[in-house]
Amino acid sequence: MSGHPYLDARHAAVADAELLAALAGRPLISVDRFSTALRTGYTGPAPIEALRPALAIGCHSAWDPALAGMVVAAEDRTRVRSVAERHGWLRRVRHDAARHLVKLDRPPVVFTRVADARLHELAGPGATVAAIDGGVRATIEARHLFDDLLRAAGVPAVARIRCVHVERLPELTELRRAVGTEQVVVQSGEGGTVIVSGEGDMGRAARLLGPYRVAAYVDGWPSAVTGLSVPDAGGGVRVYVDRPSHATTGFAEPAIGPLSGSGTDWSRPWPAPAAALLIECAERVAVWAWRRYGIAGLFSLDAILTASERVYLSAITWRHHESTEVSAVNQQAVGLPPFVLAHLAVMLGHPVTWLGDAQEFNQLTLLRVTQRGGPFSVTIRLAKGPPIRVAAGQGSGVYRLDDAGRLRWVRRGAHPLDVDTDQGEILLADLPGPEVVCHPGADIATFEGVTGGGMQPFHGPGSVSPFTRRVLAAVHDLFLPHEPR
Repeated sequence: MSGHPYLDARHAAVADAELLAALAGRPLISVDRFSTALRTGYTGPAPIEALRPALAIGCHSAWDPALAGMVVAAEDRTRVRSVAERHGWLRRVRHDAARHLVKLDRPPVVFTRVADARLHELAGPGATVAAIDGGVRATIEARHLFDDLLRAAGVPAVARIRCVHVERLPELTELRRAVGTEQVVVQSGEGGTVIVSGEGDMGRAARLLGPYRVAAYVDGWPSAVTGLSVPDAGGGVRVYVDRPSHATTGFAEPAIGPLSGSGTDWSRPWPAPAAALLIECAERVAVWAWRRYGIAGLFSLDAILTASERVYLSAITWRHHESTEVSAVNQQAVGLPPFVLAHLAVMLGHPVTWLGDAQEFNQLTLLRVTQRGGPFSVTIRLAKGPPIRVAAGQGSGVYRLDDAGRLRWVRRGAHPLDVDTDQGEILLADLPGPEVVCHPGADIATFEGVTGGGMQPFHGPGSVSPFTRRVLAAVHDLFLPHEPR
């Protein structure tokens, strides 16, 4: 829809066959907070049925037509969405999931973002967990090692942010002098970020666990780009780089109630020189990771795009990311299956033949970034106030905004290309059922779509468009305060 071509059915058939060969008769299991993970591949245009999990283990409930063969979701038993549930859902479903896993006739292939000992134990003997080694991932993603990684990969200095690495935080004046800006960004090696504007912020920064990366503050659009590296026949890797995004770091609209959100937009054009540099950086990082650790597959680079069209790298993630679900539309728009199919094949040591030449793909990416149009996704979160529950609507699916600003159900759907956003349609995904109580901090939905450029979801890094504001207000009206019985 919105002028975007559909996935080439021939490529889909080849990718489907190759994934089946890589699975070799083993059932595919997904373990992800979203029980509909991978839905962009097995629903929508030219769906690849081999990507539909036999069993989905997650936190949020699934919906038709994005249902896996069987679903075990934490909120189906707890009837609660909250920050605690978002972080602890796997413990809630461990026993139910184990009962289903033990009934499988073959050890499964487990698709997940992060593999740890708890997950390997759940998957059982003989299972294959499709993720890189946890120790390698932790080293690559460590914030305090990020600049050393960039230098080792040969990333150009113009893409690196001035920073220092310290075991203990010195005085703010010393940090400002070291990085050359009044505002500084303090990041913990174990995760966590604090933007320090004055002495009052240093206490929050000090509560992070060291060692620390302290970087100059760079003002601009938060951005990210998804990359995919695939081993080639010559002992190296082919690197495919997707269209970079514009992201928001969070926004709140007081006029529409206690909702906040953040999102990712691939429809806004990028300046070609900045995109070319970002693609080069992704290629260098992927080649380095293969030579140093022998790892390939999906990864993403976070960056900042400034008003002067400079791009600076800020973080790396080596795993399937939430945003890759919707960014898959970018691959489908040029006739290819989602990168995640190739990622699964790489994790299983199986060759990938349907991607074509990497340099041609990246040149096409560079052409497309200067054009308007593409997918977007907005995560909607309950920021404050009393617990709420759904009181209207028909669950996840395709909705349309009417003239009065209310959401009207249109049809079933689970793929961003199921909607025509430029005509007022949106996909509401991961809505809770009417019996689920949502507490402050809980994600209550995402809304997704594809625009040809006639609508923009955001006006700036923390500013939404009138259309997004109307959608947020309409989603708010689907909920009512929860009244305990």
